Amino acid sequence: MKNSFYVFVLGLLTLIFCVDVQNVAAKSKKKKDVTIQLYSVRTLIDNKEGLSFETILKELADMGYTSVEAANYGDGKFYGKTPEEFKTDVEEAGMNVLSSHCSRGLSDGELASGDLSAALEWWDKCIADHKAAGMKYIVWPWLGVPKSLKDLDTYCRLFNEIGKRCKENGILFGYHNHNHEFQKVEDKLMYDYMLENTNPEYVFFQMDVYWVVRGQNSPVEYFNRYPGRFKMLHLKDHREIGQSGMVGFDAIFRNAETAGVQDIVAEIENYTLPVEESVKVSLDYILSAPFIKASYGK
Repeated sequence: MKNSFYVFVLGLLTLIFCVDVQNVAAKSKKKKDVTIQLYSVRTLIDNKEGLSFETILKELADMGYTSVEAANYGDGKFYGKTPEEFKTDVEEAGMNVLSSHCSRGLSDGELASGDLSAALEWWDKCIADHKAAGMKYIVWPWLGVPKSLKDLDTYCRLFNEIGKRCKENGILFGYHNHNHEFQKVEDKLMYDYMLENTNPEYVFFQMDVYWVVRGQNSPVEYFNRYPGRFKMLHLKDHREIGQSGMVGFDAIFRNAETAGVQDIVAEIENYTLPVEESVKVSLDYILSAPFIKASYGK
C-alpha cells in the first residue's frame, strides 16, 4: 500500500513537472512582432490549384506572424488585387500590411542623360498605390552592380528623390542588399558608397544579415559605422532561420539599438522542409530566441 502511494505521488510530481516544462516552453515563445516576406511562400501562392491567397495568409497568421511584406507589385496591384483589396485580405487574416519590395530600374538612356522624370512619374503612382494599401515602408529589393560610379551616383540621386516623395506621403523608403553590393565600383565599395551618398532623412537600409555575412562582412561592424541607418532587418539563413549556425543572430540583436532597428522580417529562400513547416520552424526560432525582443522601435 505504501509503495503504491509513493508511486502515485511520484507520478503526480512527474505530471506537474511536465506541465511546468510545457508552460515554460510556451512562455519562451511569447508573441513577437515578426513580419513574413511573402516571397517565402511563393510556391504556395503561385500554385493556382492549391490554397487560396486568403487561406495562405490565415495560416501564416495562425502560426504567429503579425504582418506581411509584399513582393509582387505590378500594374497597380498586389498579387492581382487592388491595394484596398490586398489590405483587406491581410487584415481579415489577422495581420497588418507593413512593407513591400518593388523597383523600377533606369534604362541606359536614363543613366546616360541623368533624366529621372519618367522614372519618378512611375514612382508617384507606385507610392500612391502603396499608401492606399497601408504600407509603412517601400523597399527597393535589388540593384545590380553599376557599370560606373557615375551610374551608381545617379541611382543614389534617384533614391533620395523617391525617399523624399515617400516621406511626403507618410511612407519610409529603403534599400535591401544582397552580397554583390560588397564589390567595388571603380575604387569605391558599392554598399558604403550608397550609405554615404543617400540622405538619412529620406533613405534607410533594410539589411539582409545573411547576405552581409555571405559577402564576408560583419553586420555589427556596419551598425557601428553607420548607426541608425538600418530600420529594418531581413532575417535569413542558408536554410531555415537559425538552423545553419553561420549567422550570428545573437550578436546582431544585441546591437539592434545601435543599428536603429524598428521592424524585423523573416525571409526563407532555401528549404529543407515542406514550405509550411519551413516558415513555421523559422518563426519558432525567432519566438524562442531570448535575445530577440517582442518588438522594436516602439
